[in-house]
Amino acid sequence: MTSVSSATSASGTSASSAASDSLMGNYDLFLSILTTQVQNQDPLNPMDSSEYTTQLVQYSSVEQSIQTNKYLEQLVSSMAANQASSYVNYLGSTVTASGSTAMLEDGNANWSYNVAEDATGTVTIKNSNGATVYSGDVSLAKGTGTYSWDGLGSSGNSPDGAYTISFDLKNSAGNSILAKTEVSGKVDEVDLSGDTPYLKVGNVSIPVTSVQSVSS
Repeated sequence: MTSVSSATSASGTSASSAASDSLMGNYDLFLSILTTQVQNQDPLNPMDSSEYTTQLVQYSSVEQSIQTNKYLEQLVSSMAANQASSYVNYLGSTVTASGSTAMLEDGNANWSYNVAEDATGTVTIKNSNGATVYSGDVSLAKGTGTYSWDGLGSSGNSPDGAYTISFDLKNSAGNSILAKTEVSGKVDEVDLSGDTPYLKVGNVSIPVTSVQSVSS
């Protein structure tokens, strides 16, 4: 089943709307103060009319800035909605992304890896609780390859679910070698509830920013 989840705001009041309401609420006060200035000025040394004009212009500038911000918020909101709609296109597609967590399904889990040179060492696989379910020796050839696991661990067959892999490798000279890992799977849910959109492949959450390829 494919689905899309997103967060909705309980209040539709934006920052610019709140600022506008506050400004209009203080407008009468502003005029009252300005009128009081006129009524109580020294008749022998009245305030220059240009100063009144300056105050009115400043107030108007604030109002215009708030209105501009309101338009910008509407534009950003529209762009975000369009971008969110584009994420829906991931549903049902197979994505490949950088990461170390893959789904074990029907006794099969696969991770793509890349190493800069031939390396040997150990591989460790942990379940979603962080417990080690498998550990063993491994030898990886230089370049890109696929590591497959049949779900058989120290306690027998492991149940389907999300598993995380890690490699501890060294080259022929005994220097540590980093193995970059990737995961692939079909997207069945798009999570838009946070700042970063996530694609769900089974129980694995993949940030959109880590996706490297998409295929139908």
